[in-house]
Order: sequence, then structure tokens, then C-alpha cells
Amino acid sequence: MGVEGSGKTTVGKLLAQSLGWMFVDADDFHSASNKEKMSRGIPLDDADRSPWLQAIHNFIADQVREGQNVVVACSALKESYREQLQRGLETNVVYLKGGFDLIYSRLKKRQGHFARESLLASQFDSLEEPVDAINIDASLPEIEIVKQIELALRPPKTDVG
Repeated sequence: MGVEGSGKTTVGKLLAQSLGWMFVDADDFHSASNKEKMSRGIPLDDADRSPWLQAIHNFIADQVREGQNVVVACSALKESYREQLQRGLETNVVYLKGGFDLIYSRLKKRQGHFARESLLASQFDSLEEPVDAINIDASLPEIEIVKQIELALRPPKTDVG
């Protein structure tokens, strides 16, 4: 999770590949009207996001029922959004945390995405940083981020003896 431009898709694909899991980008679940709204620089509201979050949750739940682990790249900016996504599922949230200047510089270079850098301020305004997530510095190289996530996901070693 994280604001647009934090590296969710790039890191998510690398992580899924490393773990042998499925990768899904939550952006693919947006309706045409949501994408059009964002492309005009208009932030989505909770009413726009609710059916989107439900569709993502349903997809994840279906995959879990089929025994498939999934890495999902999703902004999930508010605690209520994360709760809706996780309801009834065993999940880990990874927060790719980066400051406004870092993320803005990335967005200025990004091509071909419906979200625009004008939405970034509204995303930071909406962001409720998670208290129970794996927090990772988004300025790190993607490979280092993946390594840190994999370490955090490993069960703790127990001494037997």
C-alpha cells in the first residue's frame, strides 16, 4: 500500500515473482468512470472507492479459496479501506512510505498512467498511515525493498531443544 508513485506495482510484481505468487494491480479493478475521473485530476471519494474495494476483496477471497497466494498493489490509503480489503482474510500489509518530494519527482517522469501528479496532494491528505504494517522506505532500490519484505514475512525462528 501507499500513495500513487510509491512503487507498489513495480515492487509487487518483483515480490510476487520471487515468492511464486500471483500479482494483481488494484488499478485494474477501477471502473471506467473512476479512471476517467482520476485522469481529469479529480480525487475519488469513498462512494467511488467502495465498489472497487469490494471487487478487490472478492477477487482475493476467491484466490485464497483456490489455494493461491496473491500480492496486491493497492493504495489502501485509509484504515477503513484496509479493513474492507482484509475482512475475513489472513493478510499482511506492506506500506511503501515515501515523502511528497520523492513521490512527486517519480510521478513527473511516469508516462501512460491515468492518475496524475495533481492527485498526489489529495492522496497524502487522505493517507492514514498504518500502525500494524510492514513499513518500508520507498526510496530504497526495488530489489532491497523486496528483500526486506521477504525477511519480514518469514516466521520467527524458534529454539527447539
